[in-house]
Amino acid sequence: MKKALLALCCAAVLPLAGWANTLARKPVPAPVRKAPVRDGETEARLIEIYKLIGQAQTRQALSRAQALVKDHPNFALAQLVYGDLLTAQQRPVTAFGDVPDITPGNGGQALAELREESQLRMRALRERPPAGAIPVQFLQLSAKNKHAIAIDTSRARLYLFQNGPEGLKLIGDYYISVGKSGTEKVEEGDLRTPLGVYFITSNLDPKSLKDFYGAGALPINYPNPYDARRGKTGRGIWLHGTPPNQFSRAPKATDGCVVLANPDLQRIIRTVEVRSTPVVIAPSLRWVPPVHVQADTRHFNDVLQAWRSAKGSGDINRLLAFYTPDFAVNGKTLAEWTPLLKVELGKMRGREIELKDVSLLRWTDNADTMVVTFGEVAAGARAGPVKRQYWVRQGPQWKIFFEGVIG
Repeated sequence: MKKALLALCCAAVLPLAGWANTLARKPVPAPVRKAPVRDGETEARLIEIYKLIGQAQTRQALSRAQALVKDHPNFALAQLVYGDLLTAQQRPVTAFGDVPDITPGNGGQALAELREESQLRMRALRERPPAGAIPVQFLQLSAKNKHAIAIDTSRARLYLFQNGPEGLKLIGDYYISVGKSGTEKVEEGDLRTPLGVYFITSNLDPKSLKDFYGAGALPINYPNPYDARRGKTGRGIWLHGTPPNQFSRAPKATDGCVVLANPDLQRIIRTVEVRSTPVVIAPSLRWVPPVHVQADTRHFNDVLQAWRSAKGSGDINRLLAFYTPDFAVNGKTLAEWTPLLKVELGKMRGREIELKDVSLLRWTDNADTMVVTFGEVAAGARAGPVKRQYWVRQGPQWKIFFEGVIG
C-alpha cells in the first residue's frame, strides 16, 4: 500500500472513494445471502478492513473488501474502500476518494457524503461511551421500560439499551441518517429531525409500506406535548430502514426521519416494545455514571410525592398549585380542565394514591423539563390508569403543563 493511503488510515481520516457508479449511490441489485445478516455485522467488517489498512496488511484488507462488496454490492462506502485498495495496487493514492475530475455534476456531492459517513463511522469506533455510563436524560426507568434508545445526531449514532435489575446496559449501537437540513425540527416540511424525548407508538408492518422504508418502521410521538407547547408542527417521524438496493444513506439524507440499515432496524424491531420504549434524540449525548443522576432523581421524586400527597388530600386548590397557568390537555385550558379534575377527586373520596412503575426522563434545552410516566392506583384498588405528565422547572419550582392517560 502506498504511503499516502497508509498515513491517512493511521490518522483515522477515512473518507474513502472509488468507482463512479457508487459516487452517485446508484441502485445496485441486493445480494441473495444464505443466512440473515446480523445487526452491526456489515459495519464491523468494514471497520476491520480499516484496521488492516492501518496495520499495513493490505493484501488481507483487499481480500476482505472484495468479500464485503460481493456480499453487499449495495453498500456504497464498502465499494469505495475496495476501489481505493485496487487503485493503490497500480499507482500512488494521494487521498481517499482518489477519483480524477470530480465535480458536483459527476459525483462530487456524493463523494463528500461518503467521506462524511466514513468519518462518522470511524469516530464511533474511536469515541466509545465510557463503560457503565448512561445518557444524562435517563434519570429513572421502571421495570416496564425494558429497553431504551438514545440518538446522538452529531455522531450519526443510535444506542440501544436493555433495562434490567442492574440498570441500563448498552447492547448495541448503529450508524444512522437524519434530516437533510439537520436537526431541531420546527415545522412541517423543514426536512429536519426533531430533538427531544419521545416514545415508540407503533410497529408498522413492512408489507403495508413501500420498499423505500425497507425492513419496517417505528413511528415516534412527534410532536410531543412539549413540542406542541412551543408551536412546533409536522408529523410522520419514524425510525425506518432503507430500500433493498441501498445499504445505508448519507448522514443527512432524510425528510426528518431516522434511518438505519435494514439488519440494524430489524434488531431494534425484534427488541423494543411499543409505547413503553423511550427514544431520546439529542444534538450530542452526555454520558455520566448512573450515580451522577441520583441526586436529581431523589429531588424530583420528592416533588412528585408532594403532588401525590396533594391529590390524595382531595384539596383542589392545593393540587392546582402544581400546575402552570398555561396548562393544556386535549385542547382544554386549566380552567376548562379543573371541573374534570374535581370530579376525579370526588370519586376518590380522599383516598391516598400510590404511584407505581415511575419513570423519569429529563430534557434540557432553553427550558428544563421532565417527562414522568407512572401507574396511579387509589388505595383499595387493584389497578389504575397509566399517566404521563410533562413538568417544567420555573425558578426553584417544578410545575405540570400537560397530563394525560396513556393506558
